[in-house]
Amino acid sequence: MIGGDDLFGWLHSKVQKGPAAKQPPAGLALPDALLDDLRQRVPRYLAEIDQGKLIYPACKRTLADTAGDVGSVWDHTRLEAMQYVMAVPGGEFGLLTEAARQLDMIDGYLFQRSHGETVIDFTGTATADFSIAIVAGLNWTSHCAQLAGVPLAQQTGTIRHFRRLVTLAQKWWLTDGAIERCGQMLANGEQPPLMLHLVWSEYTRLAKLIAAAAILGGSIDRSAQLVALPADLVPRFEAAKDPGELV
Repeated sequence: MIGGDDLFGWLHSKVQKGPAAKQPPAGLALPDALLDDLRQRVPRYLAEIDQGKLIYPACKRTLADTAGDVGSVWDHTRLEAMQYVMAVPGGEFGLLTEAARQLDMIDGYLFQRSHGETVIDFTGTATADFSIAIVAGLNWTSHCAQLAGVPLAQQTGTIRHFRRLVTLAQKWWLTDGAIERCGQMLANGEQPPLMLHLVWSEYTRLAKLIAAAAILGGSIDRSAQLVALPADLVPRFEAAKDPGELV
């Protein structure tokens, strides 16, 4: 599980002048770089699905299928969840990435009533549409968790857990100097609670549970003995924060 509620260590962060910038945590690039990557990878992945090159959803794959390894299922499941956010019309992605707009986006998300849909209609209001899309992605992970056989205890409370993260982020952005602190954290290779990072990290966390159940089975230790997997795969998977670490 990724880091509990203090996902990036931002709850207790302060502006500090320190050493040179360090690399961001695995899978969490600077917001504009992450957004650019998703703009390319999500449509490319969906095109491969439309062309029949890959089984969809990814959680239905087996080790014998194309991209049936646990890292690919992990990555592709989070792309499937992210497709709703990337489909929001209007191009106002600054609501997810710009420090000055975070409270508007967070307030919009917390105001929006949750729904249970993965087929959605947009309203034309950017904060509402992103909120609808984020919840649709969370609902998609719940759907995939059921298909993959994720233990029931790990399937429940998905919407509630993310709402708690967003509420904590709201408190952070309401503190004095939050925008300055955000810039300093990004310069230092750290991750402030921008909505894009909150969403991507939560989808990554949930997709890992789905990939584990779909490909490695309910008991990782037991299934590793039954399937011809690399000897070090299970410990590397358990320690990984991002599927890129398994390549």
